[in-house]
Amino acid sequence: MKAQQTLEVGIMSSEEISFGLLPSGDGPRRVSMRDGKILFEGKLYDELNFEAPAVPASGTAAPEGTGIVTSVFAAPSFILYGVTIGIDFHWEQRRDLQYAGDLKFIVEDGRITAVNIIGIEDYLLSVISSEMKSSSSLELLKAHAVISRSWVLARIRDRREGTAADLPHTRFDVCADDHCQRYQGIAMASGDRVRKAIEETWGQTLTYGGRLCDARYSKCCGGVTERFSACWEDVDFPYLQSVADNDGGKDFCDCEEDAVLSQVLNDYDLRTRDFYHWKVRYTAGELSELVRRRTGEDLGTVTDLTPLERGDSGRIVRLKISGTKGELTVGKELAVRRALSESHLKSSAFEVVRDGDSFVLDGRGWGHGVGLCQIGAAVMASKGYGYREILKHYYRGAEIG
Repeated sequence: MKAQQTLEVGIMSSEEISFGLLPSGDGPRRVSMRDGKILFEGKLYDELNFEAPAVPASGTAAPEGTGIVTSVFAAPSFILYGVTIGIDFHWEQRRDLQYAGDLKFIVEDGRITAVNIIGIEDYLLSVISSEMKSSSSLELLKAHAVISRSWVLARIRDRREGTAADLPHTRFDVCADDHCQRYQGIAMASGDRVRKAIEETWGQTLTYGGRLCDARYSKCCGGVTERFSACWEDVDFPYLQSVADNDGGKDFCDCEEDAVLSQVLNDYDLRTRDFYHWKVRYTAGELSELVRRRTGEDLGTVTDLTPLERGDSGRIVRLKISGTKGELTVGKELAVRRALSESHLKSSAFEVVRDGDSFVLDGRGWGHGVGLCQIGAAVMASKGYGYREILKHYYRGAEIG
């Protein structure tokens, strides 16, 4: 029996949360806020815990307090109703999702937060099936298992070292949405392929110089991946540099094959097919109102969008927005995307084209573009590349240990 380290995942926050415990299905039950505490069945709690059912016969429990569990591919133990996924993105929606492991309710910022305590390998079952699809090719799933495992272990390390500047979670290790890694419940991991991907890469991580890699990834790089500092802190890592997403021919992520895309993209992602090359058009009036609402700054009528700095992939790092009442500089990459869209612009790798009274943003890619390109990796797997070759392509110089 293989052991798993545990982690804590913050799933949802609200003034009231409905849940049910499995397999009994005694739901929905409710917790709510009262006097700064958690109200449950007439009693007030600072923290409320529900342990998963006993480990099945196929597994054995590790010594209490070790932070290790040995249940492999645990069954669902609770359900949360109305979990919001894709927060602030155009595919945002609410779903009822099942999870394995323990459930804990805590009070955070005047709201109740539901936290899942689960073994890392069980967590990865859901992550790689939420980020991709459980029907994806085995080599793609194995590549994603390694980078998702590396990323979450690096987050746990950074939290303990107090260096997680871009992930300000203090009461749990990671969240469950796109801000961290998609974690949409154990039911997403249907079929044997995703389990096989975890088993065949069990415990494998990416390292560079003996240290865990911060293995970032995005949906589609648009032909060239981006360096770390263009999107986050002003530091760079040798394994997160700009890489051409091809092997001397057509870009891997320039793909329109349904057979490949339907493996990689979940139903709500499939609504977006112009991920490699896209265009957005705004009139000056539309853009001016959008910028005012999204940045909180009234610049009057927008007269110009001027890229001040670009990353190696062409993504805009700093953008000057000029208007009749003033100007504003926004950055880095995500701030640019937020300022120019009702949710998030697909990427900041765009050229600004004036067409009469309109601004046309002619762009490439979907996401920040750092690290592995998910659609590019899917195409590589479909062409016969193994997961080790895929990882070596996107994370130059990193080792799989």
